[in-house]
Amino acid sequence: MPEPTKKDDGQPEENVAPVSGDAPSENSIEITPKEAKVATKDTEVIVTVTEPEAAAAEAPQPQPIIIVVTEIEPVEGEVTDTRPIVTEPVENGHNEPEPTRAEKLVEVTEVKEEEPSTSKVPAPSLKKSAKTIVTPLKENGSTPKKLSIDLPNDSDPESTRGRKDSVWSLGDGQAPEDIDKQIDSPPLSTLLIEKPQGGSITVGGDISFVAKVEAKDLLRKPTIKWFKGKWMDLASKTGKHLQLKESFDRFSKIHTFEMHIIKAKENYAGNYRCEVTYKDKFDSCSFDLEVKEIPEGSQSIDIRSAFKRREHKPEETPDVDVWDILKNARPDEYEKIAFTYGITDLRGLLKRLKKTKKEEKKSEAFAKRLDPAYQADKGGKIRLIVDLADPTVELKWYKNGQEIRPTPKYIFEHKGTQRIMVINNCQMSDDAAYSVTAGEEKCTTELFVKELPVNILKELEPVKTTVNERIELECEVSEEGAKVKWMKNGVEVPTGVRSRYRVKSEGTKHWLIIDDASKDDTGTYSLMATGGTSQAHVQVDLKPLKILMDLQSATVLLGQPLKLNCEIYPGNVPGRWYKNGQLVQPNDRINILHKTKNHNLDIESCTIHDAGDYTFVPEGYTQSLSAKVHIIDPPRVHLEALNVQDNTVTIVAGNKLRLEIPISGEPAPRVVWMKGERVILDTGSRVRAETFTDHTCLTIDVTEREDTGNYKIVLQNEAGEDTACVKVKVVDIPDPPEAPLVTDVGGDWCTMTWEPPRYDGGSPILGYFIERKKKQSSRWMRLNFDLCKETTFEPKKMIEGVPYEVRIFAVNAIGVSKPSEPSKSFIPLAVTSEPTMLVVDDVTDNTVTMKWRPPDTIGAAGLDGYQIEYCIEGTDEWIPANKELTEKTRYTITGLPVEAKILVRVKAINAAGASAPRNTQHSILVKEVIEPPKIRIPRHLKQTYIRKVGEVVNLVVPFVGKPRPKVNWLKEGQPVEQSISIRNSDCDSIMFIRKAERKHSGKYELSVQVENHIDTAMLDIQIVDLPGPPQAVKIEEVWGNNVALDWSPPKDSGNAPITGYTIQKADKKTMEWYTCVEHYHRTCITISDLVVGNEYFFRIYSENMVGLSESATATKDSALIVKEGKFPHDTALGLYHAKSHSPFPSHSSSSSSSSSRSSSHSQSGLQLKNPQYNDRDFTEPPTFTQPLINTFAIAGYNATLNCSVRANPRPKVIWMKNKIPIIDDPRYRMFSNQGVCTLEIRKPSPFDGGVYICKAVNDLGEAQVDCKLEVKGGFTFFELMKRGVPLHLIDKYMNESKTSEKSESEKKGSN
Repeated sequence: MPEPTKKDDGQPEENVAPVSGDAPSENSIEITPKEAKVATKDTEVIVTVTEPEAAAAEAPQPQPIIIVVTEIEPVEGEVTDTRPIVTEPVENGHNEPEPTRAEKLVEVTEVKEEEPSTSKVPAPSLKKSAKTIVTPLKENGSTPKKLSIDLPNDSDPESTRGRKDSVWSLGDGQAPEDIDKQIDSPPLSTLLIEKPQGGSITVGGDISFVAKVEAKDLLRKPTIKWFKGKWMDLASKTGKHLQLKESFDRFSKIHTFEMHIIKAKENYAGNYRCEVTYKDKFDSCSFDLEVKEIPEGSQSIDIRSAFKRREHKPEETPDVDVWDILKNARPDEYEKIAFTYGITDLRGLLKRLKKTKKEEKKSEAFAKRLDPAYQADKGGKIRLIVDLADPTVELKWYKNGQEIRPTPKYIFEHKGTQRIMVINNCQMSDDAAYSVTAGEEKCTTELFVKELPVNILKELEPVKTTVNERIELECEVSEEGAKVKWMKNGVEVPTGVRSRYRVKSEGTKHWLIIDDASKDDTGTYSLMATGGTSQAHVQVDLKPLKILMDLQSATVLLGQPLKLNCEIYPGNVPGRWYKNGQLVQPNDRINILHKTKNHNLDIESCTIHDAGDYTFVPEGYTQSLSAKVHIIDPPRVHLEALNVQDNTVTIVAGNKLRLEIPISGEPAPRVVWMKGERVILDTGSRVRAETFTDHTCLTIDVTEREDTGNYKIVLQNEAGEDTACVKVKVVDIPDPPEAPLVTDVGGDWCTMTWEPPRYDGGSPILGYFIERKKKQSSRWMRLNFDLCKETTFEPKKMIEGVPYEVRIFAVNAIGVSKPSEPSKSFIPLAVTSEPTMLVVDDVTDNTVTMKWRPPDTIGAAGLDGYQIEYCIEGTDEWIPANKELTEKTRYTITGLPVEAKILVRVKAINAAGASAPRNTQHSILVKEVIEPPKIRIPRHLKQTYIRKVGEVVNLVVPFVGKPRPKVNWLKEGQPVEQSISIRNSDCDSIMFIRKAERKHSGKYELSVQVENHIDTAMLDIQIVDLPGPPQAVKIEEVWGNNVALDWSPPKDSGNAPITGYTIQKADKKTMEWYTCVEHYHRTCITISDLVVGNEYFFRIYSENMVGLSESATATKDSALIVKEGKFPHDTALGLYHAKSHSPFPSHSSSSSSSSSRSSSHSQSGLQLKNPQYNDRDFTEPPTFTQPLINTFAIAGYNATLNCSVRANPRPKVIWMKNKIPIIDDPRYRMFSNQGVCTLEIRKPSPFDGGVYICKAVNDLGEAQVDCKLEVKGGFTFFELMKRGVPLHLIDKYMNESKTSEKSESEKKGSN
């Protein structure tokens, strides 16, 4: 017989921990796989439910229930001995008796299938290391009889017998030694919404355990730990066979924790625990894992058979000894017997039976041992008898390992060799394991005490009463002192010291007493006993209430007393006062009185808060009395809360104004804000008025100047009216001043004035800040850091010639205004020096023409122009000769008296003023001097002037002579036609022809006469037109694929020599014309490479300098190209075939041929051998045939640069200015046509002058030409300064202008 496991203190211990009366009960579902060969085909499942029993002194409490389903596996074995098994008692080693156990009856049904109903008989309880309690269900609620069989834990490995984690179904993973500790109540789950469930797998299988935590009320992820046994943390054991996973569902907000066991081994079996913590919350759950051996054969397991609904017969079943049944049964009937009697550990039972048979030996001390189990009724008597082989042996009795002493309860008797222990008045505490020792030998047994059901003899009776009455519920049961449970609506009635319910029992009668019934006591009351339940309905109603005087609504002035009273019957009913649903408590100001029928509520001095709905509620009644109290108070505006002088509120513009003014009045007064006649609404966007319970508010989100003014508040309610005024003053920075005016400018200073701003912002102007900047700059510089009190200022230290602008800031107590508009730009400038070289250029009878040179020193102000004045000799009055300034250095003074003497002076004027005058040294006599005439023919008119028909002819011929010469035009000795317009002036004559014709060609003579002096000049004009077509175009000869053409020059050459001809051909089939030769100079040609078999027509255009003739002359006959050696019979000469009727009577194409070949082919048998020619290579690198020419351009007028280049393949043309390529510049346009390259400069300025380069590049090389472009005229110094041109560029431009003017004057002098 195996030894029981030992504790650390050396005391023997059972493998299964005792069940504590206070510990939570545990039920586990256990499915055990097959470990041996299958003996039968059917497999059954047993459902076992165990529940601890509470201590006798405490009321029964509901306990959690866990269902354990154990699969019964058949095991092959033989029963060699049919005698009952005798086991040794196990000593516990404790002085206290083992707590009693109670079994809870549970019925498990399956609704899908029905089996024939079978009646169950009570099965014995197997107790020892593998202990199973089987309690079949009975309809009458009686407790079934129990049997006990001791089995050793042979099925467990030796290594697991003493381990804590090998103890299964211990709740939250407590060790056996901790089970005896009392637990007040089972821990409540506060975190886990889904707990991991225990399970079983075969060796090598996989299993997963899932725990879920709801995260709706959690701020972060909870902490979870997985344990095996009590202390083994599995977090450090993760690896190949153990994996821990976590996940979170964002939508359902649930944390899921998983533990996966992969390829499980046998030692993985045991108890596991899951602990979840979050701050101060804790939750845990334990579960079991069973690892089974892999069965040799597969057999389906029908677990549903354990859940079949079975019928139970009400009659009692007799006690059955399972050992006797197993002893007489065949091995193939073991499984059926185990299922019938609820044996869950059949395998261990058979192993123990087999081992016991083999180890059984004859006892030396006992002639007859104790029976394996005994059963007695509660309150009955039981006799335990043993027969000794040696009567002299000392005998001791033990209960749960503790020695039993003789007492009235335990009586020891001796009858010969028999030793008898009598247990009187058996109670549930006597349900235990008993053993007796005789010398060294010991035999054990187990006593089961059967508790008889407590039946109800007298049922509860329904009760109907009213409140404040006494209620007694009486019930009689079948047993005195029986424990019963009172329930109300399915919930146990509390019967503690402070409870309203009292429980009383006397003999078999039990009472539930409620001394002072209330409406809440209505419900269904029941008494629960072990043998049945009785229930009755209790109805508690209120007593009828009569209202003798109801509450009356009242309206009271603020501060006056308030009295509310009512009268009800019955008079002794107390009640409560409520105001707006809140309980009213008496205090120093509120007094509540109750005298018989009268109920009074008195308030000494009413306040606003006393208004509302008052309700008196009699205690115990749903009926109530209500009245409304209305407190009124005249309205009042409390402006003193503003704490401002004269009720004036000052605020800076742009800030938010929220003006809160306390108000009072009951009921709440109607508030109206007004500004002038305009009412301010609460729906305004920027300005709005809002009213609250105790104050009114005027809000201006962004204050503006226009918000300044008086605001009136009007309050009205039924108690009266009140008004008040508030003045709002919005102060702001001043408006910016007007743009300053610069009145005077010096070389490095100026004088400026300005006007004060129109609006000072509601605060006096303290002064001004002045800033200046260069016009081209964006950076302003402050000129004064101390406020300027005046409205004038004189900036200094400015750079001469640089444009400046100034602006003003106005300053008041609020701040600095925005800047004024900038003044007009001004330039600190100085006057120029006097003009130089003032001389007389021309004198007539009434005019004097003067010329001079510019001043030597112009300065940064530049030069705007000149003022010319004259004075008649002998007077001091200087008369201005020009009303407006002239920029030229030459001026003619008109309107002078004949033969008068005058003095002349010239002043240079710029922005700074007039320079010192330059005077003539001597007086000038106003008298004209005769100058012989001289015609100055332009260079282009010295040769023949050619124009096309229809073009404009405009000839300007300058001349000189004084006085004004007479001009006469002749054409070949005859006056010119009227279609020619002649206009004459003092210095030139213009001949204008709007639309030239060929008749205008000829030689024209121009004569200029001053008195007896005459000068003449001849002009040759040629008007050209398009030529006429050639004459007599004919086909001279046709041979092979060649055609010889011949023609005569046109009659009309267009008044220009013929420069060439263009020959075209056309196939008769298509009549599409193709050019064969262009710019051909001779009147005969041979057209070659014609297609054999085609018939051709030819036509010829004549060409002169104007262009091609408008029409062409075509051949009347066609030329047919035939193969060599074959000639048509109808040819005229045997050499070509021509048809006389051409489809083109006036316009056709032809080819010319050499007349020298016509005689060499007169005989029909000759053939022409064409010579071989090599193709010419036309590729060549770029070469400029016409270079660029240095050019002068006038500022503001487009200028063009032209050159021509020859190259093959076509070159790429690049234009550069000062060696910088011109790319995507809108001022330049580039053209290239037939090798002519053109660069157009749009409206050039002096800065467009420079060296321009045209570069041509192709694959064979490159070439370039350059020229210099100078731009004359343009802008004055002052205009350039306005445009922002730097000074060094202006100086360079002015120097270049002076140089060009000098060169021009020198050229004129040489001519």
